[in-house]
Amino acid sequence: MTPAQEIIVNGEMRVEGRFVDASNATLFAHCAVGEEEVAVIYKPIAGERPLWDFPDGNLANRELATYLLSESLGLHLVPFTIVREGPFGLGMVQEWIEIDEELDIVELAQGPSERVRDMALFDAIINNTDRKFGHILPTSSGEIYGCDHGVTFHEDPKLRTVLWQFASLEFSDREIAILERARMVAPGLLAGLITPAELLALVARIDDLLLQGRFPEPSEDWPAVPWPPF
Repeated sequence: MTPAQEIIVNGEMRVEGRFVDASNATLFAHCAVGEEEVAVIYKPIAGERPLWDFPDGNLANRELATYLLSESLGLHLVPFTIVREGPFGLGMVQEWIEIDEELDIVELAQGPSERVRDMALFDAIINNTDRKFGHILPTSSGEIYGCDHGVTFHEDPKLRTVLWQFASLEFSDREIAILERARMVAPGLLAGLITPAELLALVARIDDLLLQGRFPEPSEDWPAVPWPPF
């Protein structure tokens, strides 16, 4: 782990504010060890609102699952994420990412960037139901991260995203290799974080993506773009 990650794991957490627009309790905090501190997002499980279409498990574990899978696939699309105790109980804690405010996020997200394309592939794998523009975090150093992955891995197809520019494009050899690795590691890696039915659906979804050999197209059976898109 990096020094910052060790502070997130072991540091004393101090909550400093709440994001009032978030549907679930989403808190801005710092984790500190001595004089060293790291900014984080803290989402206590106790502050999660029940969702009719995600009745099982909790959103915090889904956020952790997306981080672990992203890291295992070598994509590094999700900021460092753990589930740990905080001032309001057990919850998801994720490293805060300072975004480049000068970038046009819509232009970036609708463009051909390989990093954005990786995110579109990852969203298809995890069945992300909520990839909004505001959930894409570009940094001044050129990195692009994604956040808010609590509503993922549903056993029914629910992909909703603003990244449809890659629809129907054939997968590259690299992307096929990513899918094959996901097929191999996901069942063991994510066991206990998502439901058994969701694990089976994840494997079936990866198999279908490999069979089709191309990015999925928007469905006509459900809204393909989250609303609002920001």
